[in-house]
Amino acid sequence: MAHVTRYDIDSLFQRQLHDWELLRCNYAALENVKTREFAIGSTRFRVQFNPARIISSAAKVDTQSIKQRRCFLCGSNRPNEQEGLPWSDDYVILANPYPIFPRHLTIPTLEHIPQRISGRITDMMRLAADMEDFVVFYNGPCCGASAPDHAHFQAGNKGFMPYDQDMKLNGSITQVAACNGATLGMVTNLARTAFAIQASSIDGGTEMFECLYNAMPIPSDKSEPMLNILCQTTAKGQWRIDVFPRRKHRPACYYTAGTDNILISPASVDMGGVFITPREKDFKKITAANIKNILDEVCIDANDAALIIKRMKQ
Repeated sequence: MAHVTRYDIDSLFQRQLHDWELLRCNYAALENVKTREFAIGSTRFRVQFNPARIISSAAKVDTQSIKQRRCFLCGSNRPNEQEGLPWSDDYVILANPYPIFPRHLTIPTLEHIPQRISGRITDMMRLAADMEDFVVFYNGPCCGASAPDHAHFQAGNKGFMPYDQDMKLNGSITQVAACNGATLGMVTNLARTAFAIQASSIDGGTEMFECLYNAMPIPSDKSEPMLNILCQTTAKGQWRIDVFPRRKHRPACYYTAGTDNILISPASVDMGGVFITPREKDFKKITAANIKNILDEVCIDANDAALIIKRMKQ
């Protein structure tokens, strides 16, 4: 199995910044990106004005649109300038040319297979162990993935998303399960309901995640539970997997006409506390109340979480 080191990733970025003008320009623009800070209670959120992300935020992900475009994660369709690092036997690590983070990676499978997390959480944990400076994240096919037809993870710098610090300072975790060196807790006091898995081994983390995953409802028109996932290693050499169950892909304001329209399509980074606005008018007008309404609309609530826990215990 091929592994990667911090040096490998740094070298990849240096080469791509030198050789690929589009990527170089977009990372240069990121250094001057505008941000705004908000608080909902003691929970912090950052809004980033990032025009390059319009490609993802406005992506058409319906079946017909997917069929009509070439998959941009397949090796034969990627730009000639885009270099990759092999990882394991099934993935390649790419520098993302439309960044949110100072270092933003996309990690697609070599094979063109649908975006599903079932059977792949072990890969996610191994990636997090290899890339100890990064948070690895997963967007479900109806939860922010702009390529729902091609399995992939993404990764960005640790410490960039406010959720990590909020968890340390204010997170209230109610433990609901434990097995094989892993615990599962429910988080309800950080403006969105989430589950947090702490694991001392990949086997334990995989077992706990699969137990949670199998208890989550699958909408009748979907192929898997709606969710976003953040995965990283901790200073204690363990893994933390944050799971954000979802009930909607996009909020009503995404589709609303007129002045109430806000083009936000929440994904893992938004769940982590960084809301991406590709249009300046949305960046200027968004409020803490808008953020709260969006989270309330697209995330599950404590009652939904209690039903998931009940199904786990059954």
